[in-house]
Amino acid sequence: MTVSASSVDASPQLRAPSNQLLLGAGFMLLSALLFGMGNTAVHWASTVMDPLEVVFFRNLFSLLWMLPWALTSGAPACRSVLTERRLGPYVTRALTTLCAMTAWFYSISRIPLPTATAVSFAIPLFVAAGAALILRERVRARRWAAVCVGFAGVTIVLRPGAAPVDAAFLALFVHCIAAAAAILQMRLLSRRDSALVIVTFLGLLVTPMALVPALFVWTWPSWSVLGGLALLGGLLTLGQLAMTKSLALAESSAMMPYDYARLPFTAIVAWIVFGQTMDLWGWAGALVIAGSALYTMHRDAADGRKAAKA
Repeated sequence: MTVSASSVDASPQLRAPSNQLLLGAGFMLLSALLFGMGNTAVHWASTVMDPLEVVFFRNLFSLLWMLPWALTSGAPACRSVLTERRLGPYVTRALTTLCAMTAWFYSISRIPLPTATAVSFAIPLFVAAGAALILRERVRARRWAAVCVGFAGVTIVLRPGAAPVDAAFLALFVHCIAAAAAILQMRLLSRRDSALVIVTFLGLLVTPMALVPALFVWTWPSWSVLGGLALLGGLLTLGQLAMTKSLALAESSAMMPYDYARLPFTAIVAWIVFGQTMDLWGWAGALVIAGSALYTMHRDAADGRKAAKA
């Protein structure tokens, strides 16, 4: 996947045209697939080293993937963030992202990937509320309905009461809140800067932040583990780029329902790699989630065509 800096609309319209919505949905679905594969790698890495150390190496390799662009064609765009004194929002977002990432890596090291992914789908509820209250986006009734139907699918997967709530599930709740805040911050940053600039500064800032807690649990990884961590960083970096691009193309409340595709993607990858499976209730919930996203995509495209004709 190639994403150019000039391709990001820094000032998206409040109502994006249908082709822009479809393109944004495509990038969000690609992000869901890449995150599903990347989280499988995180689950593996967390079995051979402490999750705090995995957080550091994930951001270190993400930064290494972005440096060639940042030091060449992307240098002017990166310098403008510093010369125009716009670093503050990036620092805030880096802190929020570090909190979300640490909580997520800890939880998926102790909870099966499909289950953890299902719980994380509470995030769009927080994103939709934040988009309406903070970003002043107009969240239409059908988008609220799609999010709620998708969350109902999550409850089908989990079947409350089937498993006890422990520290890992509490960490997932922290992750949901912090991740929603990070997504809203990403939406604000994407109005001014490209996806490549945003992801580059995320690596520059989060890597040294993550190193501090990692030093308390530090063990040197083997070369084979380092190779896996490099792949992990690449997958999650591409996923971050795809999500940032999607949120730059259309409203976050419109794009987040497509993130539900992470559940079937993650379930398939987890089954192939670890043999983890979901039962029939889990797949039924996944179909409900996917259906809500497809309905939203269809309705947004239809509205976009009507607006273009008008």
